[in-house]
Amino acid sequence: MFDVVALGELLIDFAPQSVNEAGYPVLAANPGGAPGNFLAALNKYGCSTAMIGKVGQDMFGRLLVRTLRDAGIETRGVLMDPGQFTTLAFVSLDASGNRDFSFARKPGADTCLEPDEVDETLFEGSRVFHFGTLSLTDEPAAEATRRAIELARKHGMLVSLDPNLRKPLWRDMEDAKAAIEWSLCQADVVKISDEEIGFLWGLSPEEGARRLLDEYGVSLVYVTLGPKGCYAANANGSVTVASPGGIHVVDTTGAGDIFGGSAMSRLLKCGKAPAGLTVEEIRQIVRFACTAASLSTQRHGGISSVPDADAVERRMAED
Repeated sequence: MFDVVALGELLIDFAPQSVNEAGYPVLAANPGGAPGNFLAALNKYGCSTAMIGKVGQDMFGRLLVRTLRDAGIETRGVLMDPGQFTTLAFVSLDASGNRDFSFARKPGADTCLEPDEVDETLFEGSRVFHFGTLSLTDEPAAEATRRAIELARKHGMLVSLDPNLRKPLWRDMEDAKAAIEWSLCQADVVKISDEEIGFLWGLSPEEGARRLLDEYGVSLVYVTLGPKGCYAANANGSVTVASPGGIHVVDTTGAGDIFGGSAMSRLLKCGKAPAGLTVEEIRQIVRFACTAASLSTQRHGGISSVPDADAVERRMAED
């Protein structure tokens, strides 16, 4: 039915636009949440997608659902909870556009998704299920995530993971490590950052990717390296692809998610199993994803910053 179904958080990112006379930031609200950003990139590049999650029955929840629909994402799996507020994230940016997050999520509607609220019909005939570990920080959303993975396996779907570590949302870092380790064991395709590999094992990107392939049963690994690009590997070999130069970075929010969605769109276009990709096919997937993610940093927000495919291809042709 769908190319990709994702489960997880939908939230509002408040990013600083200026500072008022008293020194307080003037904030702009942008739609966010890693799974939503991921799906928005997929839709932009010709894939069909659906979202599973929960927002508040409030102004921001309604805006988020409308934004997903406008992006072409199926939203019947997104529920509105009258008893909880939509989760809010407050983003601070340094001079290079790198961000830090503070969350209003106590508990936040996204953590309140129940296992029996996961719509199995979205999985029937679909190709890929994608999730992150923010949905594992609290119950009942953690059990809903486990339920969704069971449904994905039942329906023969590929499982995609972006750990997307956000330390402020975990009560204990050992719990975070355990949840990420468990998630990695469920996944066929993993997009993970060099910082997350360091957090888990203290390894280099190359060593971490090898561990995921050899010990965790992952078929394809993308290790993002921030502005330096990406190291990617499967059983057939590995590549390192640099990000395009000369990009004026405004906001890196959502860049990793857009990388992941862009890479998944190219993988699906190949029509091959992740383990069967040649090194050159991996290189082309990663080049597209690195370019799309880099161009996205020239605009604020996540969902709203996904570049057109033509713009990505023009930039690739310049390198």
